[in-house]
Amino acid sequence: MTAQPIPILVRAEHPLSPVAAKSPWRLALVLAAATAASGILLTGISVWFLGAVALAGLGPAALLFNFHTPAAFVRLFALSKTVGKYGERVVGHRAALLDQVRRRSQLFIAMARAPMTRAASWQLGNQDRLSDYMEDVEDVDYARLRVGMPAAVLLAGLVVLTGATALLAPLALVPIAVVLAAIAMALRHAMPRATALWTAARSSQRSAGRRLGAALGAVVPLQAERAFPVVLAAGFAHFNEVESNRLAQKRALAVLDMVAGLAGPLAAVSILLAAWYAGDRGAALLVPAFIAFGWLALGETVQNVSRIVLGRVRQEAATESLRDWASTGSEPALSSDTPRLQTMVLRNVPRQAPDGRRLGDPVNLTFRAGHPTALLGASGSGKTTLLKQIAGWVGADSRGQFIGNGVVMLSAYRRALSHLCLHDAAILSDTVRENLFASHRSDADCWRALAIVELEDRMELAGGLDAWITQDMFSLGECQRLNLARALLSDSPIVLLDEPVEHLDSGQATRLLKRTLSELAGRIVIYSTHGDFEVNEVIRVPLTPHR
Repeated sequence: MTAQPIPILVRAEHPLSPVAAKSPWRLALVLAAATAASGILLTGISVWFLGAVALAGLGPAALLFNFHTPAAFVRLFALSKTVGKYGERVVGHRAALLDQVRRRSQLFIAMARAPMTRAASWQLGNQDRLSDYMEDVEDVDYARLRVGMPAAVLLAGLVVLTGATALLAPLALVPIAVVLAAIAMALRHAMPRATALWTAARSSQRSAGRRLGAALGAVVPLQAERAFPVVLAAGFAHFNEVESNRLAQKRALAVLDMVAGLAGPLAAVSILLAAWYAGDRGAALLVPAFIAFGWLALGETVQNVSRIVLGRVRQEAATESLRDWASTGSEPALSSDTPRLQTMVLRNVPRQAPDGRRLGDPVNLTFRAGHPTALLGASGSGKTTLLKQIAGWVGADSRGQFIGNGVVMLSAYRRALSHLCLHDAAILSDTVRENLFASHRSDADCWRALAIVELEDRMELAGGLDAWITQDMFSLGECQRLNLARALLSDSPIVLLDEPVEHLDSGQATRLLKRTLSELAGRIVIYSTHGDFEVNEVIRVPLTPHR
């Protein structure tokens, strides 16, 4: 027997691959560079203007001095700096939002596929981890705005001013190089320190949220046992650790800002002293003064280097965290040449909960297309978990074998081939059409599926396929019937129904179950149930809980 998987077409795009909105980002970068250049030119031309006025005021040249041109440049650069600053914010945030539209859907798809989500029984219940996830998504979304653009503009300014300094006052490059080296050393020390403190703060915040959540969820019994103040104090102790770590991080970055803040003044003084030493006097000092005060203007940007560092730390931590969520890689998809499954065999598949708890003896079962199978058993016997194992959402590939049409099916392929309907159907705040998850089907197909599950009149009353619906508009039974309609509209060769008629009366339950199984004839259909409905040609498999 071969171990080759069933042919599957794999999407090449990774969920965390960067998405470019090139035009807005280019414009934002141009505006950011124009803002920085205007700031440097404004400071330089102001100093040159004041120096020229002072020199002209010492002699007859004052009568011929034209102050209108430099004054016009001062106003021009001041206006350009203001316009560029606000333009950069508007365009940059627009570019970041465009990236969000493209990236967030990919990130949430990766989250839904992630092992830690499936380990939580497919529904994510870890609220503190979900909070971290949302923060990570934001840090990745805005990394380009908070890190990439400021760093690029700062580097460009350093290159331009260093080149100008080399031409006009080369001796000043020595102290400037020393200062830049000191900044680099402080940066090298601050980065790992800030990373460690950020990680520790995140861990403490998660622990604090978990402890306080547990305490607030059990106030009455904890109060009765006089343990509530102790549990509450433990939670707040973790919050104190969070604040301590963040304060230490601010101190580490403050040292970096202090060293970086010396760059502008020291560079300016060094250029003026080097020009003076070279013999420049009077009007000859105006151009070096222009460059010197340009360094002062750049120093304002350098003083924000801690924000760039913190943004970089958060970006790296967020990217690594999101990579943990999406560690399964790209998801396979059905291809047009995928063969129709006729049989699926389970060999020594362990019955255990996602946390490893044993639910019963390993199963050896054979499922055939056209012969629906009912998993019977009481609550806790592992019916839903077995369906999730078959669907590839829980369990490791190394435990047991799933063989379809004579070939081994790994979990990723079973996920691509299976349609799993859990009993707690989710209704999106969207249209009826979108809630059917069948955009490739015609209106006639959708209405037919709704008619089979006896929801046609209800959806017509709601407004039709394009009507907006929400979860609270429907009863549990109606949600369950909508879930059945989704199964009828799917093209998956394996259909798994988790207690599909639990919230229906016995008559309607039997009627809809018969119709559904008839419509899905030719596919492998497995459903779980507490009761034994009068449905012919159904293979019944009893599951007993572990004692």
